Amino acid sequence: MRVVVIGAGVAGLALARALMGGGHEVEVFEEAPEPRTAGGSVTLWPGSTAILRELGVDAAAAGRRLETLESWSARGRMLSAADLTDAERAYGHPTVHVARGELVALLAEGVPVTYGAAAEDVDPGGARARLAGGRTVRGDVLVGADGRRSAVRHAMLGGDPARLSGWATWQGFTTEPTPLISAGRAVLISGGGGLCGLIPAGGGRLLWWFDVRTAPGRPLWGDDPDPVGKLRRLFGDLPDPVPRILATMTAPEFFPHHTWKIPDVWGHGPTTLAGDSAHTMPPTLAQGANQALEDAWLLARSVTGDLRAYERARARMVRRSAVLAGIEITNRHEPLARLVPKRVATGLCTRWLRWASGYLLTAS
Repeated sequence: MRVVVIGAGVAGLALARALMGGGHEVEVFEEAPEPRTAGGSVTLWPGSTAILRELGVDAAAAGRRLETLESWSARGRMLSAADLTDAERAYGHPTVHVARGELVALLAEGVPVTYGAAAEDVDPGGARARLAGGRTVRGDVLVGADGRRSAVRHAMLGGDPARLSGWATWQGFTTEPTPLISAGRAVLISGGGGLCGLIPAGGGRLLWWFDVRTAPGRPLWGDDPDPVGKLRRLFGDLPDPVPRILATMTAPEFFPHHTWKIPDVWGHGPTTLAGDSAHTMPPTLAQGANQALEDAWLLARSVTGDLRAYERARARMVRRSAVLAGIEITNRHEPLARLVPKRVATGLCTRWLRWASGYLLTAS
């Protein structure tokens, strides 16, 4: 079977690798002129590291294995912590944090990708797309994995259903010396009217991010002339290493959070969607890349069958994460963290990771 994939992000590349492993003919077309590396880094939960292992990708070799997820107060006191090695023992695969660019590079190895090839006109019923420059490509199946502004989704469902959630993220990497860079600890710190996160990403880097409230209906701060100054004023009193990170910060990346209602069916005829094209959600639960990999895993097994059954199955699963991410639950977690002891936090986390993963539910 010939499958045309529009979009060379995590979903599109993972799907292409899985389909090629199953003997299908695959070609991927990407709008960007070169591989996409924006987006900082991603946390890959056990279901995702298991899927990647099946695809021949060892994320742990490129990133950092995580052992704990800690919640701190604004004064640096640990409120609660989840032991991520409990989930690793339960499911047989680790939690790993890795730079998105490095994950994309690993997934792209051996995959035929044509860059600078935006889809300008899509015929879902014919599994056909006309690309910039006039070339037309057609497959037995067409998959839109081209992100929130998906041309493939627009051809089937129209418009952009995304809405701003009222939160946004500023993020970047630091190589500022700190014990967290070499530790397997992810840290969430409440304070400053928002949330600071610190996670080692391998290669001597620490991902930092600040979640901040925005004005209703628009991504305030996106064009602010001095976002770094505002971040320093809001979060400068948080515990070390936050002040040192703020002091050396130069050009943070800005990402407004979007939500949308996930339909039961998101395809038509031989055309379907995967990843953010089908279910954009805020990064609150670190599920975007994970759900994209879950899409790729199930779609590769469904491509010769009922694509609507794939969509309905994934819609049921992905809503579990999307609903909680949509209410920005991590940004509101401090009161709960103060009440939940480590043992309970660990058990809840381990069960949640299985509940959010169709792969783990099927494997158990």
